[in-house]
Amino acid sequence: MSAPLVIAVPAKGRLQEHTEAFFARAGLPLVKPRGARDYRGAIADFPGVEVAYLSASEIAGALAQGAIHLGVTGEDLLRETIADIDARVVMIEGLRFGFANVVVAVPQAWIDVRSMADLDDVATAFRLRHDRKMRVATKYVNLTRDFFSAHGIVDYRIVESSGATEGAPAAGSAELIVDITTTGTTLAANALKIVEDGTILRSQANLVAARGASWGEAEHEIARRILDRIAAQARARAYREVRTRFPGCDDALLAQAQQRFGVVAPFGGPTSSGMLTLHCPPGAVYDLASFMRERGAHSIVVAEIEYVFAPENPLYAKLVTGL
Repeated sequence: MSAPLVIAVPAKGRLQEHTEAFFARAGLPLVKPRGARDYRGAIADFPGVEVAYLSASEIAGALAQGAIHLGVTGEDLLRETIADIDARVVMIEGLRFGFANVVVAVPQAWIDVRSMADLDDVATAFRLRHDRKMRVATKYVNLTRDFFSAHGIVDYRIVESSGATEGAPAAGSAELIVDITTTGTTLAANALKIVEDGTILRSQANLVAARGASWGEAEHEIARRILDRIAAQARARAYREVRTRFPGCDDALLAQAQQRFGVVAPFGGPTSSGMLTLHCPPGAVYDLASFMRERGAHSIVVAEIEYVFAPENPLYAKLVTGL
């Protein structure tokens, strides 16, 4: 029996919940046959796949080493952990959850520091006044060094943080921080503010492939089937299906609807009986329905779509090109 394709997913917290929901929506429910406490699982009724439950940072490391084929983790951890990221992994798809920003934050009392240029001036003045470099507390050592270098800031030193980074300035262990935030509320509660041009990275959870994993014919085929379902679900999420009997619809009217509301007619224009099926962006459904009713459409039915399978598989194409 050949080795399985290994997908690593977060082992706990909201990231795990969102990841499991993401796979379930694509018809790929994750299961743990040996019990909820097990750190190995599978995809229900989908042979040839092993699911590994790891921490988000462990997933980034495993992808870098090629120890797993696919993984779900935050872009912040990937870019912090993997220096030569483009050579090591393929970023297949942003998953629209796990949003957070890696930012530079300084004390609110530093009223003259609004930009990274201001921070550079303060860092130089701090070194001259105190005969030591300004301290930056962070877990994001590599991202911080790269970002500060890009802004020409050299008068600082990093204090690696293992706890609550936002508390470092108040505790006296650092003058400022680089940390991850979603709303900025925790930073504000600790009397910190984000530098206006100090957003280092806008991160989200990503589906990522490891270039260094063993990618044989079997692994490619399993990945193709998985990514086909994910792509089909993503297409479906972008539309609602609108069905009606519309004898008065002609090519000109359909073209007008497509232009105004962004609709797609997946099966062409109305049938001989006037039945018409359109795919419409969710935000335009009501306006489309009003447009059609004003022009004689009968009862209009709107439904969510589970999958839209198309001839192309863009996610698998990205994987193949990247590998």
